[in-house]
Amino acid sequence: MSTKTKKSGTPRKPRTPKMSKSAARAEGAAKTDRLRKAALAEINDRLAGGKQGHEVPSEKEVANNANVDAAAKGKKAKGEKAPKTSKVPKPAKEPKAKRVSALDAAAQVLAASEVPMRAKEMITAMEAKKLWTSPSGKTPEATLYAAIIREIAAKGSAARFKKHERGVFVAGKGA
Repeated sequence: MSTKTKKSGTPRKPRTPKMSKSAARAEGAAKTDRLRKAALAEINDRLAGGKQGHEVPSEKEVANNANVDAAAKGKKAKGEKAPKTSKVPKPAKEPKAKRVSALDAAAQVLAASEVPMRAKEMITAMEAKKLWTSPSGKTPEATLYAAIIREIAAKGSAARFKKHERGVFVAGKGA
């Protein structure tokens, strides 16, 4: 004897065979086409029948439309434009003095100096002459040093700075 028990009750339904993808697409397209035609027929029926029950304006809407029409009569015509008024030109602003960059100020300090200088010495000299002050930077000398090295690398012999020793610069030909 078998230990398996048979399910009693409802008989099994026969399986429907799977449809191919192309057949499913065709069936879906046909269904969409039928729905589209039904919607167009309903729209055409509504248009042919005139206003529907929900489209009839209420007394309140009729009164509001009358008020809007009365207010529109008091205003100028739709195509009519008001004459243009000439605008008064604003007074010209005074041009602000352009701030000198740290690199430009360092070039001025080195050109005036006859001795080679380090970046830190240039920063103190620029602040003393009030050419440039650091806008709350922690290491302005490191920033200046990097900018000087970049200019020397980019412009070569035409740079405003020339390396004298390690970390020490003099005025170059471009200054």
